[in-house]
Amino acid sequence: MKQNMKRLWLMVCMVFSLFALSACSAAGEDSQSLDAETSETLCSVTEGLLELCTGLSAEEIDEAEAAALKKKDTLTASLLTAWKGVREDTGAFVDVLSSEAMATEEGYECVVTASFANRKAEFKAFYEDGAQGMPVPTSFSFTPEYTTGEKLAKAGMNTLMGMGTVFLVLIFISLIISCFKFINVFENRAKKAAPVPAAAPVPAVPSAAVEEEDLTDDLELVAVITAAIAAFDNTSADGLVVRSIKRAPGAKWKRA
Repeated sequence: MKQNMKRLWLMVCMVFSLFALSACSAAGEDSQSLDAETSETLCSVTEGLLELCTGLSAEEIDEAEAAALKKKDTLTASLLTAWKGVREDTGAFVDVLSSEAMATEEGYECVVTASFANRKAEFKAFYEDGAQGMPVPTSFSFTPEYTTGEKLAKAGMNTLMGMGTVFLVLIFISLIISCFKFINVFENRAKKAAPVPAAAPVPAVPSAAVEEEDLTDDLELVAVITAAIAAFDNTSADGLVVRSIKRAPGAKWKRA
């Protein structure tokens, strides 16, 4: 494992060395032009990086990625991360089928088509002009070639997962809404279980509102009142008939 790690770091160092040599011959030419020597160098370096990173085991990839991140070597870490993401789909590396380097607006691009145990894949390395016109690698990518059936299967699986997630959310929302009817039941039960407040005391009925007593049956009182009326009118008491007796509120005799 340590030997493979050393080979990987050595290849990264060789990238800058080879580009430094090719930059001397390409001095004075347009930065967008790509001569045969630079193209061959790009292809050789890119193929070497592909063979080295694909030759690592799963444990070696994880250790190399962690070591690169610790050293803040994001370029090597991105290469290992890209390969780790497609390693299970492509399988083990078999051979390089073709490689091509070209100039782009941002710098250079090298495409290496390689065969793997499960399928073919394209390995792309992107470069830009560095110091003294020397190309410097900036990023890497792997693109496996899937069959039409595999593409349709993945598309169907993505569609199924998306629609399934939507339906699950809708079912969950409908269940929540259906539970709203139980809220009133719980509220009514809580109200019934709550203690009933004591009734307010009824105020006493005023004495004036009490039905007045009928005093017409009191013969002595009737006789006295009849005699008083007869004496007041200076008439005989025989012609007077007392039919009812009522107590007058606030009678003058009370204030005498």
